[in-house]
Amino acid sequence: MDIQIKKSYRGLKAINGPLIFVKAVPDVSFGELAEIQLEDGTTKLAIVIDITKEITVLQLYGNTAGINPTTTQVKFLQKNFEIGVSKQMLGRVFDGLGRPIDGIRMPDAEEIRDINGFPLNPVARSYPHDFIQTGISAIDVMNTLVRGQKLPIFSSAGLPHNQLAAQLAAQAKSKSGNPFAVVFAAMGIRHDDATFFIESFKETGALNNTALFLNYADDPAIERLVTPRAALTLAEYLAFEKDMDVLVILTDMTAYAESLREIAAARNEVPSRKGFPGYMYSDLSTIYERAGRVKGKEGSVTQVPILTMPGDDITHPVPDLTGFITEGQIVLDRIMHGQNFAPPINLMPSLSRLMKDAIGEGLTREDHPKLFMQLYASYARSIEMKAIAAIVSEEEMSDTDRLYLKFGREFERKFINQGFNVNRSIEESLNLAWEILSIFPKSELTNIGTKELIRYYKGKDED
Repeated sequence: MDIQIKKSYRGLKAINGPLIFVKAVPDVSFGELAEIQLEDGTTKLAIVIDITKEITVLQLYGNTAGINPTTTQVKFLQKNFEIGVSKQMLGRVFDGLGRPIDGIRMPDAEEIRDINGFPLNPVARSYPHDFIQTGISAIDVMNTLVRGQKLPIFSSAGLPHNQLAAQLAAQAKSKSGNPFAVVFAAMGIRHDDATFFIESFKETGALNNTALFLNYADDPAIERLVTPRAALTLAEYLAFEKDMDVLVILTDMTAYAESLREIAAARNEVPSRKGFPGYMYSDLSTIYERAGRVKGKEGSVTQVPILTMPGDDITHPVPDLTGFITEGQIVLDRIMHGQNFAPPINLMPSLSRLMKDAIGEGLTREDHPKLFMQLYASYARSIEMKAIAAIVSEEEMSDTDRLYLKFGREFERKFINQGFNVNRSIEESLNLAWEILSIFPKSELTNIGTKELIRYYKGKDED
């Protein structure tokens, strides 16, 4: 980082946990970096988080060990937090601040960029379109991921969102023809989970085209707020300067939000819902809204934030606010996980609001729009029949009702319960859907047109 010293002061007014208080400093801006120089010559970084007429408050990147309030020197710098970005960062592993932790030196920076990004005029945005294939049928067919979209995964503690994240990183690819890359940012993860991701990416070969940013659970909370922004800074560079389609996976955004709450509490801010700061909505939007496409640029940034819902509560502030900002959600289900579904995606509360613009002829296949509507309608009715069968015996139900029960079982067993090591093309997923739908006679497939039935229906023709 190219640092220019702006002002230097010796002595601190107070230290409170990770917060450092110094006397009021003129011409210092919110978010500005400062360098804390200790007696032994070592330095720590801090960021300005509050400015009043009496004091300037800094949040330390790290712990306060070794800081002597009377002798410590504070140097205010002329910049916000910046990182060097380069295409050579793909295939590498970094800490939450963008420093290499894989034993190899930092690649030469092609550009130095502010991690907060650059304001983008909404008029310069292009509407997200084009299909990104994940290899997961429940997503590709039913909740299609669109190039430039932000589509979160709502999970809960104990559910296999880490395996799903690794599968997305290994299998996802763009259909646009642009070079594809993955930027993976993990916040507040355990060391064994970090090892899982690294080894998984190595085993599948995904690491060669992935940049990992890892913030551990025992790292300072303030670093957790930097990690997604550092990752997105690299993603924007690859997308808009190197014309790549970049998939950004952010896990776990709940850990990020809890760090935001921890820092707000240290500053004695008035809390909002469940103790989270009232500005959490706008803070989350500064991360999520960095996904998209830009007019005149070939590349794109697509986001898949992963968050865990405390107590499986989808109305919790983190998923609630995330749902307002993003364009749909993929919901993992605890009951399905208990039944060994892999991945345990609950299709009924899941949706992708932009998929209509990324499916159909010339994008996926001409039968996809009507097929997906028929699958939803049939699966919803199969769930209704399952509830009725729990009250009255299946033998008492009509032949048609039993067909829906059979469809529901086959759809869950073959289509949803795909496995974490299975990679299906969109054609394979659509063909499998037709195979299962062909349990029904054509008269039950009321959402599908005659042309699609003639070409793709696999069942027996009715007399």
